[in-house]
Amino acid sequence: MRIDANSWYYSPDHGQLCQVIEAQTLWGETTCRVWLPGRDSVVRIPASRLKPIESAGTTSPEYIAYIAAAARVADALTQDVLLAPIESSVIPLPHQIRALSRAIANDRVRYLLADEVGLGKTIEAGLILRELKLRGLVKRTLVIAPKGLVSQWVAEMRVHFNEHFQLVLPEDIKTLSRISAVSGSEFLVPGSIQQPETRDQEPANPWTMFSQVVVPMDSVKPLDKRRGWSAAQVSEHNRERFEDLLSAGWDLVIVDEAHRLGGSTDQVARFKLGQGLSEAAPYFLMLSATPHQGKTDAFHRLVSLIDAQEFPDISSVTRERVQPHVIRTEKRRAIDADGKPLFKPRRTQLGPVSWEDRHRDQRLLYEAVTEYVREGYNQAMREKRNYIGFLMILMQRLVVSSTSAIKTTLERRLEALEERTTDGHGYTQMELSKEGSESIGVHPWFSPEEWADLDGQEQVDTLLKPRLKVLENERAEVELLLEAAKRCEAQGPDAKAEALLEWIYRLQAEEGDPDLKVLVFTEFVPTQEMLYTFLTERGFEVVCLNGSMDMEERKRVQDAFAKDARILISTDAGGEGLNLQFCHVVINYDIPWNPMRLEQRIGRVDRIGQTFTVRAINFVFEDSVEHRVREVLEEKLAVIFEEFGIDKTGDVLDSAQAGQIFDDLYVEAILNPDVVETKVDEVMKSIQEQARESRQSASVLGSTEDLDPREAQRLLAHPLPAWIETMTVSWLRSRSHELKAMRTEDDGISPGAEIIGKEGPATIWRLTWPDGTVQEGAFTHHSALSPHYSKLGLEEPRVRGLAMRLPPFAPGQPIPVITLPGLAPEIQGFWSLWEISIHVDSALSTQSSSLTRHRRVLPLFLADDGRVFAPTARHIWDQLVVTEPTILRHLDVETSHQAFERLREAAERQGKMIYDELVAAHRERLAREREKGEYAFAARRRAIERIGLPQVRNHRLSLLEQEEERFHEQLGRRTQILPELAPLLLVRVEGNHG
Repeated sequence: MRIDANSWYYSPDHGQLCQVIEAQTLWGETTCRVWLPGRDSVVRIPASRLKPIESAGTTSPEYIAYIAAAARVADALTQDVLLAPIESSVIPLPHQIRALSRAIANDRVRYLLADEVGLGKTIEAGLILRELKLRGLVKRTLVIAPKGLVSQWVAEMRVHFNEHFQLVLPEDIKTLSRISAVSGSEFLVPGSIQQPETRDQEPANPWTMFSQVVVPMDSVKPLDKRRGWSAAQVSEHNRERFEDLLSAGWDLVIVDEAHRLGGSTDQVARFKLGQGLSEAAPYFLMLSATPHQGKTDAFHRLVSLIDAQEFPDISSVTRERVQPHVIRTEKRRAIDADGKPLFKPRRTQLGPVSWEDRHRDQRLLYEAVTEYVREGYNQAMREKRNYIGFLMILMQRLVVSSTSAIKTTLERRLEALEERTTDGHGYTQMELSKEGSESIGVHPWFSPEEWADLDGQEQVDTLLKPRLKVLENERAEVELLLEAAKRCEAQGPDAKAEALLEWIYRLQAEEGDPDLKVLVFTEFVPTQEMLYTFLTERGFEVVCLNGSMDMEERKRVQDAFAKDARILISTDAGGEGLNLQFCHVVINYDIPWNPMRLEQRIGRVDRIGQTFTVRAINFVFEDSVEHRVREVLEEKLAVIFEEFGIDKTGDVLDSAQAGQIFDDLYVEAILNPDVVETKVDEVMKSIQEQARESRQSASVLGSTEDLDPREAQRLLAHPLPAWIETMTVSWLRSRSHELKAMRTEDDGISPGAEIIGKEGPATIWRLTWPDGTVQEGAFTHHSALSPHYSKLGLEEPRVRGLAMRLPPFAPGQPIPVITLPGLAPEIQGFWSLWEISIHVDSALSTQSSSLTRHRRVLPLFLADDGRVFAPTARHIWDQLVVTEPTILRHLDVETSHQAFERLREAAERQGKMIYDELVAAHRERLAREREKGEYAFAARRRAIERIGLPQVRNHRLSLLEQEEERFHEQLGRRTQILPELAPLLLVRVEGNHG
């Protein structure tokens, strides 16, 4: 075959058309330099390996159907069609659809997801993750969350998105390091660590063993120092947990409860962790219902993690600058798919518990412990023994919880007082006493934030581990109290346990449900154990959750409660991350002082999907300090709620603000019972002012617009999965025909696609790819799909490549003449598809998402009378993705060439508007970058000009000026735009004459 320069041929080695640039014959062998448009590269090929373009199989019905469907998929991606809702098992709500749409609309997916509590930010993050994966932009994802939420993240990603994350707990990190240091898997036996992705060669960085990881926030934050550790130990700790983590090559980082990264200064470990995470991946999501806690400096630090250039100083934190980076929905605007309000009303009431005559000893025990706490706390504060003070306060909460809880803790306290040893960290009693007087005032191994995250049981366990220095006469006091607790326990059930039983029967009657499910919360495990025995003995099926249970145990308990169990008793740590919409009654057996803890408990059932009015009953002893505080609190809080138009404590305060305020209030009430109302008034004034400031400062987040439920409905009915199916099946079948025609099946591999069955609405395909890979699965989601079948879609690189690398139609290629069923006889003309794109300086297109948004596909129908009909072009395109055409004949080369030139001229005219839109969008992005950069340089210049030393000031200004010049130079290169118009498919269409 003669090879002509500038002509088009087919290269079976590359599976695409190519254009010969140069042909050279040397010693009887002709070698060609050819351009491969699918790769945009030039390669050398022996002339003997080139085939005429007629051999390409590019004019078969299957190939035409492939190009039509693939172009439809590619065009859908450029138009920001959302893939994740179509490809996932979760059915998103309107506000979640809008969150995903906003996130994906920008090249730089770096946002703060700030929906109010209970609106499903985890689902939104999962949708964004899936969207980025389906677009081929993300492979490696890291999730950072508070320790109580990490199991929930693993479970929700698996259930809703079929995404498998490896949970790495603090105790697993050393194991990971050992695994990475050796070959083999002898360490991979028990525990939470599963098999890594690859076994052939373990990576040096242990964090690269898994592509999707969830890790607790405080287990990976960097340390400056730690008492008792050498600098080398601190350095090793930071390398394993912080530096290696950040250098593991993540594509997407998600941080839950991200407001914790703001810190009190820019030196706090959590903020340093945030800075590292922000720089560790191109895509970055922070989740927080309370990102702005009335502290502008902390909020500035938080948003600077999204874009340090956009927010160089506090003055940059304005509503106009913040809003593009924040995605937020308010509960009052949230609706379901039918447009109805998403949340049901809530009914909360106090459940006063009275001491009857038979409970006389319990009441005396309460009063004795309260007096013990009062005296012990005062003595601890005078002697600056903060450990003892915190333990005293916990004793008060324990006696209110149950006789069992106070008795168990008194036994442990007495044991501690009788032993005079060092604690597990090597601290003596005296050292601990001194440590307790330091400013953190809680515990030397916990920051104030970490201490506040612990539930009551965890705080008790922490404070009873060290052998604390004895207070005066405390041992005798504890012995007397312990005897009293044992007497009470021997006399029968607690007053509150009996009240719980009465309330359960009462609620069953009021709700009209003899099988009513009830969620009972307590702070302490001994109370949980006592209630389990008490209720089980009375015929109830009861299950328990607490912080000591692993993920599998928690799942078994939740499943049991969802099925047959009537009552779930949970501690605060056990309840973190629970989704219990099938239950609507919560009884708070003991009330945590921080009202946000109470809000979080009730939030376990007051969630999306709850169909009943939520009922919450808060137990409190009559004539107790706690009762007096609670009564006055609820009365005053109601006034504040009315003023701000809200109905939940969580809508006023976040846990960081509320914790210390209410701890101090209760302590003051215990120490000085006569001043309860005065102290409550003071606290309420403080809360009112904080709420007002918080609401005002939070306005920087902006208000949310009304939602449209129709968008969710449109997405679920989108034909994209059908287009992907047509694209993939048609391409494989066209390749099969091509290889058979060219007799290149020496290896016995025959690509193709065949239907092997149905499962529900899903068609099951067996796909055989040219490399011999065989896949069996369905293109449309079906939740009942057998596990050995795959979900086929754009996440599969082979499938996605079919849409992202569309081969061009070569000039001179014979144009097929086609007809389609139902096509009107008067439709006579040429139909074509053209890809319009712009190319800019490579510095701009650092992400492939940019490349996606720099192209569009234009369908064009040119009638024989010379007119262009856009509706007809779209109609023919619609038909080609659902029906294979019938090829009547092929036009000769000369006629094909003339038609190509006419169509190209028409495409230039019709595509100008699309080109102008692409250019305008590109220039708008550049303008945003320029404005952001100039703002940042101005802020940095102001900061440098405040430097007092002229030499230092001038030197830094000079460096800044050079940096600014480079910035503008790079920006200038990005203004150079090169247009491209590429033909994808040309056919002559002749209407069906019957």
